[in-house]
Amino acid sequence: MSKERSFDMDKVAIFIDGAYLSKVLKESFSSTQIDFSKLSTFLANGDPILRTYYYNCMPYKSPAPSSGEIARYNNMQRFVTSLEKLDRYAVRLGKLENRGRKADGTPIFQQKRVDILLGCDLVLLAAKQRIGKAILITGDSDFIPAIEVAKNEGVEIELVYDSAHHPHSSLTLIADVRKELSQADIDSVKK
Repeated sequence: MSKERSFDMDKVAIFIDGAYLSKVLKESFSSTQIDFSKLSTFLANGDPILRTYYYNCMPYKSPAPSSGEIARYNNMQRFVTSLEKLDRYAVRLGKLENRGRKADGTPIFQQKRVDILLGCDLVLLAAKQRIGKAILITGDSDFIPAIEVAKNEGVEIELVYDSAHHPHSSLTLIADVRKELSQADIDSVKK
């Protein structure tokens, strides 16, 4: 007996690891200013979009924040608010924790909860048959268990990455489709 296909299985969900994308845009391409609505449309390539999920953390703000910390936090808050106003966008925020200092005095920060948020969303959408395809912009192999579950539910996995920030080899192997970002791709979604 075959499983009946859900009416949403033709839809695509896009999962953006914000820290990865920010690093790629800053270090590999000539612009960090992109139009996220255009990015989603470009990635979906004509497929109907259920939703684009953006995952990141707010910048660290100490109990007695400096003016620089306040400025970074407020800039990120404006950015998050702009994404939340976009059609079919959802922002998922983890927490940035201070993990001490390096020997040179530089603070060490670590994102918490971001990977699990993405993994939960991917698994839930796959299990409920809300999507037929998931497009991930990331390089992190922590998502592999969630990807395996989604694939077992019949979801096609497309990995979008930058060659200079190549994803973990296990992540590349598990993806059904791989798309390397080019300067032309980024130019097509600039603000």
